[in-house]
Amino acid sequence: MRISLKSESLVTTLNTFDHYLWSYFLIILLVGVGVLFTIRLRGLQFRYLGYALKLAFTRQDDRAEGDISQFQALMTALAATIGIGSIAGVSTAIVGGGFGAIFWMWVIALFGMATKYAEAILAIKFRTKDHRGKMCGGPMHYIKRGLNWKWLAGSFAFFGMLSSFAGGNITQTHSIADALYDLTNISPIWTGLILMVITGAVLLGGIKSIGRVCALLVPLMAGFYVLGGIAILVIHGGEVLSSLALIVKSAFNGQAAARGFLGASIIASLQFGVARGVSSNEAGLGSGPIAAASAKTDVPGRHALISMTTVFLSTMVVCTITALVISVTGVLGNLDSHGTILNGAPLVMEAFRSTIPYGDVVVALGLILFGYSSIVGWSYYGEKCAEYLFGERSIVPFRILFSLVAFLGTLLSIDIVWPLVDIMNGLMTLPNLIALFALSGVVVKESQSFVTLLKYENTRDKTPHLAPTDS
Repeated sequence: MRISLKSESLVTTLNTFDHYLWSYFLIILLVGVGVLFTIRLRGLQFRYLGYALKLAFTRQDDRAEGDISQFQALMTALAATIGIGSIAGVSTAIVGGGFGAIFWMWVIALFGMATKYAEAILAIKFRTKDHRGKMCGGPMHYIKRGLNWKWLAGSFAFFGMLSSFAGGNITQTHSIADALYDLTNISPIWTGLILMVITGAVLLGGIKSIGRVCALLVPLMAGFYVLGGIAILVIHGGEVLSSLALIVKSAFNGQAAARGFLGASIIASLQFGVARGVSSNEAGLGSGPIAAASAKTDVPGRHALISMTTVFLSTMVVCTITALVISVTGVLGNLDSHGTILNGAPLVMEAFRSTIPYGDVVVALGLILFGYSSIVGWSYYGEKCAEYLFGERSIVPFRILFSLVAFLGTLLSIDIVWPLVDIMNGLMTLPNLIALFALSGVVVKESQSFVTLLKYENTRDKTPHLAPTDS
């Protein structure tokens, strides 16, 4: 029997705080920052998306300054973005906000691509080295070095460290344990113990070990899950267009109750879509720039384009496939053996199980790979935040504590896990968004120089110049 550590009063408190945090304030800020950079960069995320995707999977800058290759940095970032949020997060968004929530996930992603680009530009421009010669970067560093607002930098690092324990750890281990219990009846305690041990083993190897693990797991897990999802959409091909129409319609009209589903208002659709969208693609959250700062790259703009692709791949591809699979299989509102509406990972597993043989196994394996890669990716984010606050001596204790929290996550109730993630993400996002507004001029200036460089390279070589440099 699954163990659940749950307090009704705690759940109520978390949901209330979550509601006020994400109802209007953060939504306006997130969309505002995305619109600001989309306008000031003249839609750069659309004009250079093709080139960015090409860079993401072909370019290497092994002789440039940095700790890991651009591909490993991309995979580390994708490990945290194409994670549980793309499966269980999408499911909880639909259950809480209806299918219209997916439309708002798309909106926040399209503008968020410009935000993610800006974050990476600043991360690389203002990155520095620690005493071990390792790169240090991210919002806490571009806030401190670019604005000299030490209090705001410290606030980001503090909430970023807490968010790594919540969204980067507890969410992942909870969903993995949920999937394994639903599939094999394995006790969450055993799942937690195993995850704790293997997480500690990888983390002790540092960013290079994390980069290697993510470079192996992310392409494998993404391909595995996406192919299963596409197979289901092909089988239910006649219902895909109507499902897309339902997503758009529900975003503006709400969604009525059906088959036990409680229904959702337009506000709920917007709230869940934006909150889960940020949890999935992390645009504006401030976590991605920490990985971007470690990448080997010749100029900031080059890797910023690569970093931008994580938003497109996580939300526009993986999240959309998850949502369509839930829609075409008609499982929304189904109940589990205890009479509770299916939510989170079990809902997606039911959708896959209903259409393809061993579909629940496909989801369970995908969740394990998605979740575990997210854990190791987020561990690096939290570690860098801890290092900023407490110095290099905090790295090993943080890794040990992070591994222990992996066990705790398997025991918590889903009613506690997701509001906690939303709150931590929101508190982490706020100082980063303030800094992005304040440093928007720096982003525009760096981008203008980079676009000029691209035009020169195109003129000289007829194609984008991909040779590594020493600069």
